[in-house]
Amino acid sequence: MEEACSVPGSSLDLSIPGICEGYLMKRRKYPLKGWHKRYFLLERGVLKYSKTQQDIQKGKLHGSLDISMAVMSVNKKSKRIDLDAGDNLYHLKTKSSDIFYIWLTKLGAHRLFRKNEAMSVHRGVLHALSLSQSTLPVVGTMTQQSLSTPHHYPSSASVEGPEIISTAPPASYPGVTNKVSAWLQQTHNIDATSNDLARSQAELTELVQLIQRLHWLEGSVPITNTDLEMRISMQNLFLEKPKKKSGKVGHSRTLSRVEAMGGMFTSSHLSTNSSNMAASVQSIPDYVYSQLSNPQVTSPEAKKLHQDICMLSQRVYGSLKSIHEVLTLERERMRQAWTSPDLRQNTSQQLATMSSTLSERTPSMARHSRRAPSVAESTAEYFDASEVIMCETSSEAEASDESGLSDITTTSNSEPEEGHSAATLNYRESLKTATDKPSLVPSDTGRRTTLPSPCADNSHIGIMTILYNNIGKDLSRVSMPVALNEPLSLLQRLSEELEYSELLDIANNTDDPYQRMVYVAAFSISGYAWASWRNRYKPFNPVLGETYENHREDRGFYYISEQVSHHPPISACHAESENFTFWQDQRWKNKFWGKSVEIISSGLVNVALPKYGDHYEWNKAVTCIHNVLSQQRWLEHYGEVVIRNTKSDECTCKMTFVKSRYWSSENSKNEIQGVVLDRAGEVVHRFGGFWHEGIFCDTMATPTCIWKPNVQPDDHFQYYGFSRYARELNEMSADLEIILPPTDTRFRPDQRLLEEGKVAEADKKKDQVEEKQRDRRKEMDKRGEEHIPRFFRKVVDEAGREVWLYNGTYWKIRQDPGFSKTENLDLW
Repeated sequence: MEEACSVPGSSLDLSIPGICEGYLMKRRKYPLKGWHKRYFLLERGVLKYSKTQQDIQKGKLHGSLDISMAVMSVNKKSKRIDLDAGDNLYHLKTKSSDIFYIWLTKLGAHRLFRKNEAMSVHRGVLHALSLSQSTLPVVGTMTQQSLSTPHHYPSSASVEGPEIISTAPPASYPGVTNKVSAWLQQTHNIDATSNDLARSQAELTELVQLIQRLHWLEGSVPITNTDLEMRISMQNLFLEKPKKKSGKVGHSRTLSRVEAMGGMFTSSHLSTNSSNMAASVQSIPDYVYSQLSNPQVTSPEAKKLHQDICMLSQRVYGSLKSIHEVLTLERERMRQAWTSPDLRQNTSQQLATMSSTLSERTPSMARHSRRAPSVAESTAEYFDASEVIMCETSSEAEASDESGLSDITTTSNSEPEEGHSAATLNYRESLKTATDKPSLVPSDTGRRTTLPSPCADNSHIGIMTILYNNIGKDLSRVSMPVALNEPLSLLQRLSEELEYSELLDIANNTDDPYQRMVYVAAFSISGYAWASWRNRYKPFNPVLGETYENHREDRGFYYISEQVSHHPPISACHAESENFTFWQDQRWKNKFWGKSVEIISSGLVNVALPKYGDHYEWNKAVTCIHNVLSQQRWLEHYGEVVIRNTKSDECTCKMTFVKSRYWSSENSKNEIQGVVLDRAGEVVHRFGGFWHEGIFCDTMATPTCIWKPNVQPDDHFQYYGFSRYARELNEMSADLEIILPPTDTRFRPDQRLLEEGKVAEADKKKDQVEEKQRDRRKEMDKRGEEHIPRFFRKVVDEAGREVWLYNGTYWKIRQDPGFSKTENLDLW
């Protein structure tokens, strides 16, 4: 028994922290603006939330998150806690510093418990494997014959019987081999003993907690500052202040310590490190102190604890007694077998056979025994759980969305309506049965159909180290290895939004304003289709002054873009044709939360249709890359997008990019639903589908498939997930090389080297380009100069927003034969 209790990991603290529950402010999913009040329950390392406490009790959950698998970022200034578990990303906030530090204490305790629980199991497995490998020289493979025809021994005493010793090779000892096999197979109590050990461990942990609580109940010493944090971590707490009309502090169950302490803490009482928090007893309000202080020994709770301890002690005694008897018997049988002459003669062979037999009985152990996992590998999964990132200041993004705190518990009106799942299924079926429309764009554009070199493997890049040091920061300011890039810049990525510009051509020739809005909405959705195949690489960040032009005769538009600002990074673009004018200036913020990266755009997209004088504008959805530290990354868009016609209030459009929930299946991801509303707010058209499959409108006179993405090339995975259109964007023809300005992205050397598969050279050149940009900025700062964009100007629109508009000069100057030589800005 002493050996059994000395398994490595047994010294880990496996005390189960107390439950914590109460209301917190949670950042809205639809869209990610504003906060709403949600009820949270933290129990055994799992954080659940719903609308109310009653919904939690009924099992009506809105979400659930394993704390041990999440990276926790803490901002004490804004009283904010961000939890990123890869698939789920929670942004939480408390209204007071008291509740903030209490929740932080509880979250830390539950994370430590889950980590220790997993580590204890892992160390137990490693210990068992180390014992097996140190005593069994070789793990052989048991033959099917020795397993199918074992000798049966009615009792362990038969092992003592003498055996005839043979001088044949070890493999020809069927008697000894079968005897060992039969002996092991006869030991039916091994599995039961393992279960008894696991059960005893859990019961002993519970017993320790009961005894500890009984000690508190029966003790007469008041609570000190020293044991206050321990009580907060271990007791159940309910953080909502009792209603005055109740006249007492009672609750339906034992209150959690974190919730109970909800009124009087200040930041001076607690340090920034949750593991070293301390609070003053005098700062605890009465209704909280009554939950943490020592009741009378005669209290019903104390009596109940006495009964629980007695019952649990009897169960533990029974389990340990059974384990002791089995271990005693097995030890004696092992001693007898070991001293047997036949086993002494062929120790190595028999031990290998014994190991094989055990492997057959426990396949999972056999899989582990092929190669003992290292401690580094086993703890990698729990690395994030041991880290809490403390942020001292709020970011610009936080400052912009801190408003909207409300006690209202209703769901945001931008969440999917009731029955949206059934509607989504109907849209998917309609898209499957809809016939593909003939494309208005010729299939043979005369441009290239492939890239010079396949994409580079970036699985070896230590992205974890890069991102982990920049949690909560804007990643657009962080330099990344070139192997993480795709050979396109953000200026070219903006041009990809015009891949389905024919939707605007149709809109400009549709008389009905409501149907026209449907086609504009479909165009806005089509700009996200690329994301389904492009989650492994990121585009190049343009340098200040970089430009990109894209004249598409096949689509009938002229496109020009320019990087007009570096800090903050702003990309402006403009495209025009006889059927539409398209422009936007995008300000991106890339926020890393520990396992996910959110890409948030603050600029508006604009489209003007000349035939009807319409001017549409809309915001962009949030893009999130989940599991960014692994090769199993996946990407989604979520949030609410509203399209308005600034020239008329006749109709508006509201679309919801549905955020996948924790129970969502793969088939339900990437959902989108939208409505076109008239001036009175009544629904005129409904449409929906999936932003990577297509959009269907079933409220038109004839239900119509509005849009479907083009079929991806068969080899798209080998070439960065690029579509046919994306492969054409960085093509440099001989004619273009003569007339393009030297600031055009196609001349960027690091991007061109990456496209050609020269990764090492591209990495060096990328560093040089970035260093050159820094040097230019320093020189301009010394001279007191500011960069002036050449083709865009900054204006203030009617809403008081600063926007960058095309000045109309590029394509006029472009006609000058000497245009390519007039640019003297040396970017590369």
